[in-house]
Amino acid sequence: MKIFSTLEPQPRRNLLVLFAAGLFFWSSLASLLPTLPLYVEDVGGTTQHVGLVMGSFAVGLLLFRPWLGKLSDQRSRKLVVLIGMAAVALAPLGYLFVKSIPLLMLIRVFHGISIAAYTTGNTALVVDLSPVRQRGEIIGYMSLTNPIGVATGPAIGGLLQAQAGYTPLFLFSFGLGLLGFFCTFLVKEPRLSQEFVEVTLLDDQNGHPTDKVSVNPKSDKFWQLLISPRLRIPTLVLLLIGIVFGSLATFVALYIRETKLDFNAGWFYSAAAMSSFCIRIITGRASDRYGRGLFITGSLICYGLSMLLLSLAQSPVHFLLAGLIEGAGAGTLIPMTIALISDRSYSYERGRVFALCIGGFDLGMAIAGPVFGTFAEQLSYQGIFALSTGLSFLALIVFITYNSKDLHHSLRFATGRGQDVYALDNMKS
Repeated sequence: MKIFSTLEPQPRRNLLVLFAAGLFFWSSLASLLPTLPLYVEDVGGTTQHVGLVMGSFAVGLLLFRPWLGKLSDQRSRKLVVLIGMAAVALAPLGYLFVKSIPLLMLIRVFHGISIAAYTTGNTALVVDLSPVRQRGEIIGYMSLTNPIGVATGPAIGGLLQAQAGYTPLFLFSFGLGLLGFFCTFLVKEPRLSQEFVEVTLLDDQNGHPTDKVSVNPKSDKFWQLLISPRLRIPTLVLLLIGIVFGSLATFVALYIRETKLDFNAGWFYSAAAMSSFCIRIITGRASDRYGRGLFITGSLICYGLSMLLLSLAQSPVHFLLAGLIEGAGAGTLIPMTIALISDRSYSYERGRVFALCIGGFDLGMAIAGPVFGTFAEQLSYQGIFALSTGLSFLALIVFITYNSKDLHHSLRFATGRGQDVYALDNMKS
């Protein structure tokens, strides 16, 4: 992490404060993952009610992310992060005082706003504060808050619930969110340019200009960004992998239980978290040197192999290995895709761009459970993961053949042998 010592004092301080805030955010959110379903049951909810309450999170996430992306561009990244921190702090207090299932669903929708706001605003703010040439490395390091928080939060939350009950648990989650809010408040946001600019696309072999596009920050509507060639393929890839990840999150624990193996599903997630943490340290810096395409390709291969191994798993070793490979894929894909779309976007549009592209992943996760769950009995869990294998390799094929302006440039970029012709190297921050 020597890169931080090379930064100017103000950006370095801002990034370190954001890192601390991120740890508080993810720990607060994750502390309720193993305990909130139990709480819903303890207040009289059925298994169906548990699914409805937990699934309501996606409603807030999907509905508010576009608006929050626009707010991030037009008003303030910091404001959007503060909204996320406020939501992650206040939602646990709602759980504490509410026992009705419909009201719990409503609070869960509000809780979903937290991750929509935080991930959109924080990602854009980190990119704004990062030097272009070290962007991948800094994004990789800053994204470590997720595996650390997701690894520690459930352990502490589960222990608190078991030893002291729900009230201390919800107050603990509230306190973490409040600390994150105060940390974010200390961040000094850089000023964004809102001027009319001209984008020059470069040929990936000799660096010569091949095309020019005039861009006005006020002219790009949110959904018009989706049809842009620089963004539609990353968004589609994240949608497909979001479906894969959603099927994994929904069914892997049930699948492990059905096999009757002496294996705790928690070990699968621990293996994935450990792998995700380690790979983020390496790939960010390497992508600044070798390009984002090579590592996105590798991450999609990891997803495909992991799902294939799950579909064939017959022993604890198979599940552990699948977890390690999936963690490597997840820990590479999201940070590298964020770096890719950062390279392809200007500061004035990054909030909307991140909301759109990451929203593809959100949508995939949201539809995976209901869609695959409808056919779970006919498909079996092995069949679900076999389909997930196909979706992973479909995402791989789409990326390596359509990520650039034609097949030749796409193959070169996906294998680390060519530049990204959509990268806006003359970006004005």
